[in-house]
Amino acid sequence: MDYLRRLQYERPWLYWVLFAVALWLAFRLVLLVAALLLGPFGLPGWVPLVVVVGVLVLIARRQQRTY
Repeated sequence: MDYLRRLQYERPWLYWVLFAVALWLAFRLVLLVAALLLGPFGLPGWVPLVVVVGVLVLIARRQQRTY
């Protein structure tokens, strides 16, 4: 974690590029897992995206109520 903090101070542009790529890859991985779990049910291709976004909204709402 010290490395990331130092990178954020010394080269903020590189830090934010790496952060954006990591966020994109994590979202793609979650979509892949959702598609693999929902695939056998024969649902349309957009359903995993709706499920992932719905779960993220649910998590955000719960965190907002907590604090």
